[in-house]
Order: sequence, then structure tokens, then C-alpha cells
Amino acid sequence: MVGPGRRGALPAGAAEVLNVLRSASVVLDGRGALVKTSPAAYAFGLVRGRDLVHVELREMAAEARALGLVRERDLELPRGPLGPGRFIVNARVAPLGEDLTLVLVEDRTEAHRVDEIRRDFVGNVSHELKTPIGALHLLAEAVHDASDDPDAVRHFAQRMQRESLRLSTLVQEIINLSRLQAADGLHEPQPVHVDEVVADAVDRHRLPAGARAIDLVIGGETGTVVYGDHDLLVTAVRNLVDNAVAYSPNGTRVSIVVRRNDGLVEIAVTDQGIGIGAGDQDRIFERFYRVDPARSRATGGTGLGLSIVKHVAANHGGEVTLWSVPGQGSTFTLRLPESSPHAGGTDAGGRPQARDTVPDVPDLPPDVLTSDDAVDAAGRPEPRGARA
Repeated sequence: MVGPGRRGALPAGAAEVLNVLRSASVVLDGRGALVKTSPAAYAFGLVRGRDLVHVELREMAAEARALGLVRERDLELPRGPLGPGRFIVNARVAPLGEDLTLVLVEDRTEAHRVDEIRRDFVGNVSHELKTPIGALHLLAEAVHDASDDPDAVRHFAQRMQRESLRLSTLVQEIINLSRLQAADGLHEPQPVHVDEVVADAVDRHRLPAGARAIDLVIGGETGTVVYGDHDLLVTAVRNLVDNAVAYSPNGTRVSIVVRRNDGLVEIAVTDQGIGIGAGDQDRIFERFYRVDPARSRATGGTGLGLSIVKHVAANHGGEVTLWSVPGQGSTFTLRLPESSPHAGGTDAGGRPQARDTVPDVPDLPPDVLTSDDAVDAAGRPEPRGARA
């Protein structure tokens, strides 16, 4: 411990040490009056005027002075005199010199929030895995009991295939999300041609979309390039297209439009589906959050697709935004930094891109967004007539 100075005064060098600590620090004298306070203590609301605000900290300081021992405790304290806001802190109180008490407070709110998210994630994963695993168990029993009925065996076997595919997809998306959350950034990012990303992502959905007469249309600008991971970007766009197709009525259209905007490449996926209410839009990118759980399970959704998109965007220095109105559809826009503001329309080998124009599309009602409609910076369709 730093050697004592005169009573009621900080030991030599103590003030300099306290100023470089990350924790908020308060030094009290034998009567509990303030001797030294760091700016962080004021920022956290621990000190107001000349008083230590929270009674819990005052009690800890009195206990440390009386016993001459270090006291440490995790506390949940109000952020201010009004409102319900609270924050979690680790408080450590120790005698300092003959007549002083040092209070160190470290804000642990974010760490506590991360721990809660981790616990919720484990709980959600356990819950989500139970459904297909339980279904497989019951179906296996049904197959065993119906072993002398070939038609029933085939029916239950098909159900088992669907549940096992759902389970495999869920496990893979959990693995993908865990890897994205653990990564600080991309390793050795490479130039990625957005045209190829969009084409690869859309190709997987042409058959299921065609079976429901949903038209997938790619439009906008060609030749855009970003730096990043091709496979991760394909996964992100594929999840957006999958979401759009899953929540679109039969016979509608899903458009994937690429735009350049102020140094960014925007990939906007627009559907004519059921839309998302304002109350759900703030939570739509949370893990396992579903606007309609019954429909999501019916379509095979895991509740992780949009969360994966969010993390892919963040790892590429971008973002994903949402515009939606119930009954009018949704537009999810993936916004990424462009590698060059003058990227040409050639592929990785210097060959011209095969897609140079927006494909011809049949006439649509005036309220339907097509691939030739404008999309603004937030991913919302501009009103018709907004462009020359």
C-alpha cells in the first residue's frame, strides 16, 4: 500500500495512479467526505455535488473503515434519481493510508448483458433442438410399429427426412453464427464481385420459388466489387432471398436490386409479402426471434437467418437495414463498402459480365416494386416518378 501522508490528504502519487485507472474512483476521509473524485465517478452518477450518492457504497466504505479490510461486492445501482434505468457494477472498497477509504467501481453492465445473451442463446438452442429431435424419435417409433405397412413406412420416412434436414440446417446455422460472433474480422479479405454473389445466392431458390410461381428478378447496376469473403456474402444474400420467398404469397415477385450509393454497394431484396409490423422490426435481427413462429416452423425457418445476415454485414464493415409495411411487403438492404468507386463491369478474369441490363419483366400493378424501380439509401422503394 502507498505510504500515508498527513491525515485527510492523499498519499504521495496516489492521485496520479487513480487518474489512470479505468474504474471510477472516489476517495473518502474518515467522516465519509469526498477527498478525490475521478471524472468517471461523475459520469456514472456515483457522485452528485459533494456527496457519494448510493447508500450501498457508503455502507461498504463505513464497513471497510471500521474493519480495516477490503470489501468487494457486485451491485445493481440506479443510473439516476429518476426513471427505472439501472446498471451493474463491481465495487471494491479498501482503506488507504491512516484516515482515507478508496472506492473503486467498475461498470459491468455490458459484461452482464453478454452473459445473459449467452445463457438465453444456450436455452434457445436447447429448445429449438428438442423439436426436431423429439419428432425424429416419435417418427422412428411410428416406423417400427408400422413395419408391416409399406405405405405408412414411406410416409413416416419422408417425415423423418424433413425433420433430419431441419435439424441439420439448424445445427449448421448455429455453427455459422458462432463462428461469425467469435471472429474479430475477416481473414485475408479478397475482392468479391457482387454480381456473382447475387447469382449464386438466387440460383438455389429458383426451383422452390418456381414451384410457387414466385418470380425472382435480378436488376440494378452490374460490375460492383466489395472486399470480403465470397461464401459469407452468398450466405447473407441467400438468407435474405430465402426469407423473402418464404413469406411471399404464390404468384408474386421477389426482386434483388444492386445499387451504388456514396461509396457503398447496396443489395436490396424486396418482396410483396405480408410485411413486418413496427413492433417487430426492432427485434427482427435477434437470434431465434420469429414474427410468426408457426409459419416459420412450417417453412423450415430456424430463426437464425437474419441474425447471420447482421453479423456478416458487421464483419464486412457494413449493415443491414429494413423497410416494411404490413400488407405491402418488405425490403431488406445489405449495405457494404465498395472496394473501388469506379469498379468496372468485368469478372475476376477481366471478361465482360454476362448480365449487362435489367431483364425484361411483364407489366405489374402500379403499387408493385420491380427490379427497375428505384431504392433509396435506407432500402425503401422510392415513389414512382421520383427518377427522371
